[in-house]
Amino acid sequence: MFLIVIWKVCDLMSDNNKLTTGIVILAAGIIILLGKLGVFSFLGKALWPLLLLIPGILLHLWYFWRRGPVELLVPGGILVVYSIIFFIGNFGGWQTLKYTWPAFLLGIAVGLFEYDYCSSQRQQGVLLAALIVGILSLVLLGWTLFTWSVIYILAIILIIAGIVMIFTRGKTRRGW
Repeated sequence: MFLIVIWKVCDLMSDNNKLTTGIVILAAGIIILLGKLGVFSFLGKALWPLLLLIPGILLHLWYFWRRGPVELLVPGGILVVYSIIFFIGNFGGWQTLKYTWPAFLLGIAVGLFEYDYCSSQRQQGVLLAALIVGILSLVLLGWTLFTWSVIYILAIILIIAGIVMIFTRGKTRRGW
């Protein structure tokens, strides 16, 4: 029954439409078959963040080619940063998200900063919001990246620096 419907539709189409439609249907079938055979499994698992990166770059290009408003930079910046975070998760392991989660806030800050920087009419509060969210993101990112072993090393360095300052107080170096 399905083949009869396709045959009837083909009778109604012109030769150019048949060629184009045939190529699209053939390509779709080949892609589906290769996907089911596992050819695309690695690419799909490793490169899916491109689904965020490509639209983010396209939004930037759309603005910079003077075809779209400056507001496109906000989601464009967010999508680019998020795709980078997801690439890190793909290649570094998803456990890295427990350390890099504050970078999601950084995506918002980047989008707002790009908007403020490229906008011809500065809106009050946008730069301040970008700076607050960006600084908060960087502080939280630094906080999460300090694992316990790094905290112990930092504590030892601070103790040594404190002892050196206490014992060298009042002594100046001459000859500088």
